[in-house]
Amino acid sequence: MNALRGQVGGEISVEMDAAPGIDLTKILAEMREQYESLADKNRRDAEQWFFSKTEELNREVAINTEQLQSGKTEITELRRTIQSLEIDLQSQLSTKAALEGTLADTEARYGTQLAQLQGLITSVEEQLAELRCDMERQNQEYRVLLDVKCRLEQEIATYRRLLEGEDAQYVEG
Repeated sequence: MNALRGQVGGEISVEMDAAPGIDLTKILAEMREQYESLADKNRRDAEQWFFSKTEELNREVAINTEQLQSGKTEITELRRTIQSLEIDLQSQLSTKAALEGTLADTEARYGTQLAQLQGLITSVEEQLAELRCDMERQNQEYRVLLDVKCRLEQEIATYRRLLEGEDAQYVEG
């Protein structure tokens, strides 16, 4: 071993390439810079997202406000229409009531007139029945009188013949 040591030389020198001393402040400054840059970027992204969402919500609020206003206007119009229709309905109901009253009055008046006419017709029918009875009675009396007249005429004719026959006998005799 000694022989080997002698051959190799005697001295061992070790050189190390050692890196210079680490500057931690520089590394921390770089890390802080990266962190601040990242935080700044995240803040800008968050602001941009916030502003876009705010703008989107503002647009939705504007649209919804417009729709709400439109709905309110439509409700107002519908209320006016309902009021107008209710007024028309009341007017029509009043007209109907007035017409029903007029109809009832007319029916009552015509009912009274019809009852009067019916009474008149009944009276005329009774008079016609009486006239018919009188006419039948008079017709019967006329037949009887006509029959009596015919018999009297026959008797007169017979007496005339008899008288003429006697006159003829007196004239002949």
